[in-house]
Amino acid sequence: MTGRQKDRPWLMRTYAGHSTAEASNELYRRNLAKGQTGLSVAFDLPTQTGYDPDHILARGEVGRVGVPVSHLGDMRRLFQDIPLEQMNTSMTINATAMWLLALYQVVAEEQGADPTKLQGTTQNDIVKEYLSRGTHVFPPGPSLRLTTDMITYTVNRIPKWNPINICSYHLQEAGATPVQEIAYAMSTAIAVLDAVRDSGQVPEEKFGDVVARISFFVNAGVRFIEEMCKMRAFGRIWDRVTRERYSIENPKQRRFRYGVQVNSLGLTEAQPENNVQRIVLEMLAVTLSKDARARAVQLPAWNEALGLPRPWDQQWSLRIQQVLAHESDLLEYEDIFAGSHVVEAKVDELVAESLAEIDRIERMGGAMAAVESGYLKSELVSSHAARRARIEGGEERIVGVNIYETTEPNPLTADLDGAIMTVDPANEARVVAALHDWRDNRDEARATEALAALKKAAAGTENMMEATVECARAGVTTGEWSWALRDVFGEFRAPTGVSSAPVAVTAEAGTPLALVREKVARTAADLGAGRLRLLVGKPGLDGHSNGAEQIAVRARDAGFEVVYQGIRLTPEQIVSAALAEDVHCVGLSILSGSHAELVPDVLTRLREAGAADIPVIAGGIIPPADASALIGAGVAAVFTPKDFGITEIIGRIVDEIRKANKLDPLEVPA
Repeated sequence: MTGRQKDRPWLMRTYAGHSTAEASNELYRRNLAKGQTGLSVAFDLPTQTGYDPDHILARGEVGRVGVPVSHLGDMRRLFQDIPLEQMNTSMTINATAMWLLALYQVVAEEQGADPTKLQGTTQNDIVKEYLSRGTHVFPPGPSLRLTTDMITYTVNRIPKWNPINICSYHLQEAGATPVQEIAYAMSTAIAVLDAVRDSGQVPEEKFGDVVARISFFVNAGVRFIEEMCKMRAFGRIWDRVTRERYSIENPKQRRFRYGVQVNSLGLTEAQPENNVQRIVLEMLAVTLSKDARARAVQLPAWNEALGLPRPWDQQWSLRIQQVLAHESDLLEYEDIFAGSHVVEAKVDELVAESLAEIDRIERMGGAMAAVESGYLKSELVSSHAARRARIEGGEERIVGVNIYETTEPNPLTADLDGAIMTVDPANEARVVAALHDWRDNRDEARATEALAALKKAAAGTENMMEATVECARAGVTTGEWSWALRDVFGEFRAPTGVSSAPVAVTAEAGTPLALVREKVARTAADLGAGRLRLLVGKPGLDGHSNGAEQIAVRARDAGFEVVYQGIRLTPEQIVSAALAEDVHCVGLSILSGSHAELVPDVLTRLREAGAADIPVIAGGIIPPADASALIGAGVAAVFTPKDFGITEIIGRIVDEIRKANKLDPLEVPA
């Protein structure tokens, strides 16, 4: 042992929540007992997008990818016997962040906590929702106002809270390069800080307190050197922006504060045991460098490409952090990369390129204008398409996927259906029944009055946080709070970026794409159609549209006419579009686990409309037993993350169209 003083470890969290508030509370208390030092709450998609569990769009989604929180009673049960004044809680919530923070504050006060001592973070970055994750509700202007009101409220009332977590994590998941990740996140931060400054709600002398509470949530991929340098570049640019643009003199207020979840995009369904070493390497990129070390870390589980991790899988990821922090000597040394010519050169390169992209976005009018114009989304779709093309072409190598595919039988996945956690299908009905009981037993007059006050505040200029806190106390539900604001602000459908994405894979003679283009053209001719038409649909509330967008872009490049209307559609809307556009195939993409309910609904509606001959394919994180059930229900083909060859998938779609129309198979390899 040495006499060196060890640094304090980062906060260790596990992103968790499922089924019900009671089940999630039990999970949180178990994780805390195992040594987890903070909480990271995963909310289900209805909660994230402002719907109550009994809304039609919530069907099949309740409690699937997180915990449903519909009202104050749910939040009480979620944190029962967990002293919030002593906790550091991260809540991954964006469009409805103000609402969930209000519920959290009221529960903490009911516990006797002092709000000025509450510590934690609400993600609250709406820009990346428009670009990559899809849980946005309101248009950019009102969304920025909600964020501004939250920030000014917390600075004055909950000063230790981080009211926004500028989130570049999902940008990388959507294909962002390190330069795009830095530039888009910084442009979002600039838009937010400008809005707070211009709102007049914070005196100039307190603006440093606002800057000091801005935090970031980043991604770390498997390219260790580049990712570590990215974090150093982030810190340098943030210091420059806060000093030069906002005149922040205090270096502590200018400090780049970030938490991290390491990359999930690179986790593979094939040979999933390899994900463990990927996770470890990615974690080192954000912990090994003291000058750019994360303040909080949460790791995915080895089996996330297969489905919902079990408590044991989450424990494994927590133990990875604990071994590094407590068994190694990592925390005993100063920054081990200081003075490295290689690191300095890479950081300088990232800083220069990122600043150039930030300037380009500023010339467009800033981050919000770049969202509304579709520029940011189009750039992400393009860079993701280029990445997929590199993987398919073998330029980017992934062990177990496109190299070293031979493997011994894996005991971890011998029982694939037992290797992941499943949510009881009856859970949704129980949650809906509990919601109805809550509404029946609350003070209806008080709830109605609180909602009226919220709408008045939204229609005017006053800060909406106070009215939101009263809604929480009055028993208002998540859906009611959101619909009150929808009535005032309207809703927003973000650009898809598909139509403007450039061709990522060439189609010269003899290439796989050229062969598929030939199949598409010959099949269209055989059917007497000008072009084959493919509808790409996203039923339910799953906003992770990256896969659907890549299928749409490649199908377009293969000669299909593609109908893609974006996210958040009901089965009825998808079938109506399929009939109106007279499509030859319907492709459904779902990653949230709601496929078991929503895909059969689409099949039933097509049959009832007399269109049972239109083949339906499904893609997403679909366990083998569910895939078999979907095939049995009439789905023509099921694709999961192991099917990484998009051109090959498009060729398979053509085969299914021919089969459905009783055409002979084409002897054209694809």
